[in-house]
Amino acid sequence: MLADWLATPQGCYALDWEREQFASAVDDVFGFNALQVGLPEIDFLKGNRIPFRFSLDLEEGAALTADPLQLPLATHSMDLIVLPHVLEFSPHPHQLLREAERALRPEGQLVISGFNTLSLWGLRQSLMSRARRRALGCPWDARFIGLLRLKDWLQLLGFELNGGKFGCYAPPVANQKWLTRFAFMEKAGARWWPIAGGVYVVRAVKRSVGLRLVTPGWRKERRQRRALSPVAQSNGHASRGHANASHQRSAENV
Repeated sequence: MLADWLATPQGCYALDWEREQFASAVDDVFGFNALQVGLPEIDFLKGNRIPFRFSLDLEEGAALTADPLQLPLATHSMDLIVLPHVLEFSPHPHQLLREAERALRPEGQLVISGFNTLSLWGLRQSLMSRARRRALGCPWDARFIGLLRLKDWLQLLGFELNGGKFGCYAPPVANQKWLTRFAFMEKAGARWWPIAGGVYVVRAVKRSVGLRLVTPGWRKERRQRRALSPVAQSNGHASRGHANASHQRSAENV
């Protein structure tokens, strides 16, 4: 389980950074309802001030579980939803995102954390065999989702990224001693290779689609007639003027 891995030195290293990023991402989000999907053992909504906050677990046997394909939430009922590493461990990440989009109200916020494929963490996973990944378990048996792919998914659902950050630049070593030795890479990585952090946290806002007012056909025809009327009047004046001039020339000839 991911929660067990987060209790290890390597997991604590990632979790400490993620807690700080989630606290910053949810601090200025307001409304009435906030939801955390997954990892109910860790409160990623702690830094938020929305009055009603709760968590749903996607694993069977928990106190409050939910089907990720059919979240028990009313449409447009949530102001904030956080997904800490949920998409990577879900067999249907697209459907889970659709459910989050359905539950969020327009201009609602979505905060997601994931493991970066363009990092030393992603490189290590890509070099492992499938059997090795299963043997090691979390997080290496997850389906890492690159930020560019995630951004495409969000855009298709009408979301717009409005914040994010990479972190955890140290190599994915399990020993606390080595993690401490590589601590200098946090500042160096953020400066020299910012997109190569092992973990990312991003925030996206659900944009509402603009509505276009469709007017009845008779209004459109009326506008067209009004637009043509000055031209018709000017043509009428021109015709009368031409007729008067012709009459005067005829009278002179007589």
